Amino acid sequence: MHGPVSPAWLLVALCAATGAYCLLRMRSGVEEQRRAAGGEALMGFGMAAMAIPAAVFAPPRWVWPLYAAVFGLAALRALWSARRSAHHLHHLLGSTAMVYMAVLMAAAPAHHHTDGSGPAWLTGALLLYFTGYVLLTGARLVPVTVRGGPGAARWGDRPELSRVCRLSMGIGMLAMLLTM
Repeated sequence: MHGPVSPAWLLVALCAATGAYCLLRMRSGVEEQRRAAGGEALMGFGMAAMAIPAAVFAPPRWVWPLYAAVFGLAALRALWSARRSAHHLHHLLGSTAMVYMAVLMAAAPAHHHTDGSGPAWLTGALLLYFTGYVLLTGARLVPVTVRGGPGAARWGDRPELSRVCRLSMGIGMLAMLLTM
């Protein structure tokens, strides 16, 4: 999907590591954080699988509709959860972007990349959103301080690590959308 093989493998590694960390965050004592971490783990692993270079693995044709269905369900879940927290709107947009990319990949499966056949306005809108998200998340990461001591949060509950997780997935999403 991503032209040169080396950057594609870096994207696979980034997304897989993020997905793995999100799985570990699911052990949190805070229910809302566990729920969000599950969706983010799905997103991280889905992005990693989608970014595998076509020279290494060209998935069968049925994979892309399956991706669209899985992330379509994730988008519906995020829409339902958005009633409680606006953060789920970001999950909704991320899942929608994954559905969009899967649909484009289904249209051009032989090359494992698209030919720009998607609506330019939609790709542009998603690029604009994720660029803003990455910049905002990166700016929020800077002032976070870590408090130590006996009452310190467990490493899976630390807010700065959650932000880094979301930042890396946002960067990965930008990289994937730029190839559309």
